Amino acid sequence: MFGFGRNKAIKELGPQELAEMLNRNEAMVIDVREPGEFAAGRIKGAVNMPLSRFGADALPDSNGRTIVLTCAAGRRSAMALGQCAKAGVGVDTHLAGGMGAWARAGLPVER
Repeated sequence: MFGFGRNKAIKELGPQELAEMLNRNEAMVIDVREPGEFAAGRIKGAVNMPLSRFGADALPDSNGRTIVLTCAAGRRSAMALGQCAKAGVGVDTHLAGGMGAWARAGLPVER
C-alpha cells in the first residue's frame, strides 16, 4: 500500500528516444521475445535473450551503453527488469510498448 518492498522505478523509453540513443551508440537492446518472434522482426543490433531462459547474470557487457530491454508490447521486458532488480543487476530501462510501438513509429525493423 505504501510502496514498501517495491522495486525501484522502471524507466520507460519511447521508440524515438531509443532510436536517438542507438544512433549515438548510447544503448544496447536486449530483446526478451522467443527466437521465432525475434527472427520475424527486431531492432537492428538487438541481442536475443528469451524471457523463458532469461538470466540477469548472463547479460552481455554493454561497454558503458544503457541496456534497454524490449519485447512485443512491454510486459515481458518489465518482467525481465523485475528479475534484474531481484538479482541486484543495474538494468532498469525498457522500451515502452515494445516492438509494436517501435513499428507503429515507423522505425526500421530488421528481418
